[in-house]
Amino acid sequence: MSKACVIFWTGTGNTEVMAEALAAGAKDGGADVELLNVADAPSTVEAIDYLLLGCPAMGAEELEEAEFAPWFESIENQLGGKKVLLFGSYSWADGEWMETWRKQCEDDGANVFDAIIQYEGPDDAEVEKLKEAAAKFVKS
Repeated sequence: MSKACVIFWTGTGNTEVMAEALAAGAKDGGADVELLNVADAPSTVEAIDYLLLGCPAMGAEELEEAEFAPWFESIENQLGGKKVLLFGSYSWADGEWMETWRKQCEDDGANVFDAIIQYEGPDDAEVEKLKEAAAKFVKS
């Protein structure tokens, strides 16, 4: 069974709702899933088959600086060849942080399956789409 890990940071709870939906979908897709707040994230991701990383847009459209960005920077050298799905919520601007993050992951050698952004929190229909995306991801 493949191992998937959903690692996220949330400020308002919107990205956490996304993380929970993605974890449920990955489990439905047949993966062994772990759902972790970044504060509890491992220092190595080498043994994880599918990484689902979530962080909302902060400040001037960037990753959260106190917890998520330092953790992400610490695992960047482990992303070569890794299957990654990025996600996060925002409430202003146009989602530029996600395109910047996606490019950063691709430059690190990750195979980015998707980068999902959500304005505010997902409704029931959007939660179902997240579950479907995660199930498809862990079958890729």
